[in-house]
Amino acid sequence: MKKKRRHPPPKWSKLNKDNLEPLQPEAGSWPMYYFRRNLLGQITDLNGKLVHFKIKNPYFIDFMESEIEIVKNTLNKLTNQERDIAKYYSFGPPTKQWTPVIDRLIDTYEVTPVHTARIIAITQAAINDAMVITWRIKYLTDIARPNQIEPSLKIVIPTPAFPAYPSGHATMSGCAEVILSYFFPKEATRLKEIAEENAYSRLLGGVHFKADNDEGLRLGRQIGKHILNYVRRQRDAARNFIDKPFVENKNAILPPPPYEQIIPFPPLKAWHE
Repeated sequence: MKKKRRHPPPKWSKLNKDNLEPLQPEAGSWPMYYFRRNLLGQITDLNGKLVHFKIKNPYFIDFMESEIEIVKNTLNKLTNQERDIAKYYSFGPPTKQWTPVIDRLIDTYEVTPVHTARIIAITQAAINDAMVITWRIKYLTDIARPNQIEPSLKIVIPTPAFPAYPSGHATMSGCAEVILSYFFPKEATRLKEIAEENAYSRLLGGVHFKADNDEGLRLGRQIGKHILNYVRRQRDAARNFIDKPFVENKNAILPPPPYEQIIPFPPLKAWHE
């Protein structure tokens, strides 16, 4: 039986026929809080040990046939609610829809002022690291967007001017899910739902392949778990663990729905990551 020929992954830079200015390609070299880089530019932990992320090599992902087919089938069957979901998560940077989630958790669980500052700081520092790592991989792999391969696609939201793989929305969502689930374990199921819907919204919008989102979530969760291995060991001057996750379930009402902007600000810019 003749082996099916594998198509090489499509390059964003080669299919960028409009000569769009790449968005901050140097961001993959920015400083991180819970990771470092060695002299070879490899990502290490704070002690200099190499960190290996389990994310698929895009050369083993069939973007040109099976992945683009998933995008086409998804866009052809969109419901009005799915369009709303795509638009809801697309407005503002990827962090925008997580900000009210964090705020609602802190209010619902009546977190003390100092611990509130700690939760916000750790979550946002983790998100920073997730986005820096994502940007590094994006420009190393240089994977094209769906409508660069199939220009006839009727996408729901504009395609951004940088490579696709992995999805930034998915990666930071997976990371935020893990970090916040550590502090609020009873909300873990709902946080996972939000993370996965956020990632899925990028497929609904037509700006990402399913693989971008699946591997982004996977990467983000790995980043979050790595960070927690450090955070959960921290102690105060009396040698007590600093964090005491909230064991009571207060059933926080976390948006969405409704799929309306919690923090509107006109004119609202869509970075569409």
